[in-house]
Amino acid sequence: MATCNGNGAAKFSSKLQVEAIQTVIPMKITNPRLSRRIAVSENFCSGDLQRRFHMVLYYNKASEADSGWIVAGWFKESLGMAIVESPLLGGRLRKLEDNNDLELVSNDSGVRLVEANAEINMADFIDLKNKENVETELVFWEDIHETSPQFSPLFYVQVTNFKCGGYSIGISCSLFIADPFVMTSFLKNWSKIHNNLISQIDAPKIPAFYTPNLRKVGFLPTISTSLTTRNQTTQTLIFKIPKNPLNLNKNILKNLASKCIGETEENIGKNLSSKFTLFVKEITNSENVIKVETCIREEIIKEECGLISKNGGLILASWDDLGGDKVSFNEGNKAVNISCWIINAENQDLVMITPFPDEDSSQLNIIITVTN
Repeated sequence: MATCNGNGAAKFSSKLQVEAIQTVIPMKITNPRLSRRIAVSENFCSGDLQRRFHMVLYYNKASEADSGWIVAGWFKESLGMAIVESPLLGGRLRKLEDNNDLELVSNDSGVRLVEANAEINMADFIDLKNKENVETELVFWEDIHETSPQFSPLFYVQVTNFKCGGYSIGISCSLFIADPFVMTSFLKNWSKIHNNLISQIDAPKIPAFYTPNLRKVGFLPTISTSLTTRNQTTQTLIFKIPKNPLNLNKNILKNLASKCIGETEENIGKNLSSKFTLFVKEITNSENVIKVETCIREEIIKEECGLISKNGGLILASWDDLGGDKVSFNEGNKAVNISCWIINAENQDLVMITPFPDEDSSQLNIIITVTN
């Protein structure tokens, strides 16, 4: 089995080469455009712009005709079809002129699709010691521009081809466009669209956007090292709680946050940062908004509502509950390994409260990410 010492990240980095970067836009123009307001407090931290969710799914080579290059080639079409149903994923942030708030707009600017090649067998990579220190190379990300966010993509897909023929699909998305549950729900739907597209093809064909046939000899994209993601230095705990019985006003939400913070600190054996960021996603018939504010832990209301008395109604979940194992871009070829993590703003932990993406569910998800 492969091992990785303290220089493992640098050694693996030298074995990975980005081969292509493309933009995937929706197959249809979004009309009317959708939007989501990002309501921020006066003490909004610019680092909150960089908070994001990452997922890496690893797949074995399913057949002689299967490869990451083939899969990525069809992504240009299937992803474009999937974004039509979730247009905010291909949108951009913009600053509002009348206040400090931001707005997410489905302006069809698109998703970045990155293809890379790694000179290492996938099984050896998965078995690397301290894999989390090099796994960030499999999820492309460029920090959102603080003064001109309208130019920054919010969603990246990276397909990395390993020496053995296996491949990984790395997902990077701003928490302003999707929380982990929403993103995984999108991936499931996208994979169905992708498999339906492939099944309509009469015979195995090389996709039109097949990078090995398109790249020029001696030409490779120039990637700045500043674009690589930060190492995984966080722990995340996920809690589920019924939503309908609660009157979800601001105080109740902070009660819920306080309860889950206590459970988190008990589980990980350390306290959250004295200041943390609270993300609350609210979707009503009249508004789609994410409220972001910096909270002081000691000031959060400690009184617990009756429905969340000790362990009552509060369920500790895990990344496995996302259902990433149901994401397959080659019918029957399930991921052999899945990694998930959230990147925090520096020195400030995160509490995210979001509704479950299934409209028929009353579940509320509370996601707490603590910087190690």
